[in-house]
Amino acid sequence: MQETLEQFEVRDSEGALLPEFVRAVELALEEENDEELRALAGNIHDADLADLIEVLRGDNRGKLIAALGDTFNPTALSELEEPIRDEIIEAMPNEQVAEAVRELESDDAVYLLESLEESEQSDVLSKLPRRERIALQRSLDYPEDSAGRLMQTDYISVPPFWSVGQTIDYMREDEDLPNTFSHIWIVDPSHHLVGRVPLDRLLRAKRPIKIEDITDQDVHPLKVEEDQEEIALEFERYDLISAPVVDDAGRLLGVITADDIMEVLKDEAEEDIHRLGGVGDESVSDTVLRTTKNRFVWLLVNLATAVLASWVISLFDATIEQMVALAVLMPIVASMGGNAGTQSMTVAVRALAVKELGKVNAARVVSREVLVGLLNGFLFAIIMGTVAFFWFGSDTLGLVIAAAMIINMLAAGLFGILIPMVLDALDIDPAIASGVFVTTVTDVVGFFGFLGLAALWIA
Repeated sequence: MQETLEQFEVRDSEGALLPEFVRAVELALEEENDEELRALAGNIHDADLADLIEVLRGDNRGKLIAALGDTFNPTALSELEEPIRDEIIEAMPNEQVAEAVRELESDDAVYLLESLEESEQSDVLSKLPRRERIALQRSLDYPEDSAGRLMQTDYISVPPFWSVGQTIDYMREDEDLPNTFSHIWIVDPSHHLVGRVPLDRLLRAKRPIKIEDITDQDVHPLKVEEDQEEIALEFERYDLISAPVVDDAGRLLGVITADDIMEVLKDEAEEDIHRLGGVGDESVSDTVLRTTKNRFVWLLVNLATAVLASWVISLFDATIEQMVALAVLMPIVASMGGNAGTQSMTVAVRALAVKELGKVNAARVVSREVLVGLLNGFLFAIIMGTVAFFWFGSDTLGLVIAAAMIINMLAAGLFGILIPMVLDALDIDPAIASGVFVTTVTDVVGFFGFLGLAALWIA
């Protein structure tokens, strides 16, 4: 089979890799047809190449990279899921890793190096030119997920007394400049940040004009140890496309760009979703054993909370024996409370993550969730009370489940918002622990309220 890339697209209309393309690559790998592999995957975008590597079987990933040879784009390594990236880098000789690092932008190079063991990291760095080695080592010394790790150390900076003409000539003549940039950063003789000049403003200005006359001093500098989640909020709040990173003395160290922040937002969103589901940093490429290990602990915690809910039910076993209908209706009360609590909790966790929920509006938001829970409680109380009456022919049972529904929906709204807020105040990530606490509260309150009222009114 000698199909080539020109005969079909890499992705379908929904953005997924086409099965035909993947099968063609797999067939070429089986036939060890390096020429066909280079024709198929040698010139595709690095993001497409990364996705292709991820869908291949483990033994085929290294074969593909080896077959591509010089046509392999190292940028694809920075696009891979972490477990697969680590697997591939471990299989690559340090000389090849060093060559890939040299071709990457500094922030992507740091992302690649930080996954290596310290000894391998040192060996790779030793194979780089001195200037690149020092810059990368300095970035690696900053805390993980900080601006220092995220920033690019390649940027353009000029003094304020230069003219527009001098700056343009400098950019034309100096070969050691970043490939893409949107701002010129202005620094004083001690390299303290003064301001910035957007590239479009520079190109529109006359050559004799001084840089200081067109400098924008509203630059929103970021501290080098600032957390990447806080940085993402700064970009969103001020509509930034790039931002300077400075040390405590205000000296310019690097630049963070919008494409880096897109990755941060994606990673943070995935992290929150995974934590809410109790699956940690799991990905679809993880092994069975790793996935089982990630999920087991959280399932064990949920088992403990389920036992607690069952113990509450056992307190009313005599009441349940007298009316089997209670056992039929119990799951409805608990389920409705659990779903309502999850709704409030999800809104709260996200609002806390993006700093939309704080001391200023906490009381108003809590009041809103309580009122929503109360209103929904009354509405579903009417619905379930009516259903219970016609289903079991008991108006008392209808009143019991109606009252229990109101109590549990009210508790769901209240604790669905309060639990994430309390955890956040205690410096515990609400995305990790909120779910199990909210579910426990709604189960216990639901069962206790429903069966307790039944014991009082029916038994």
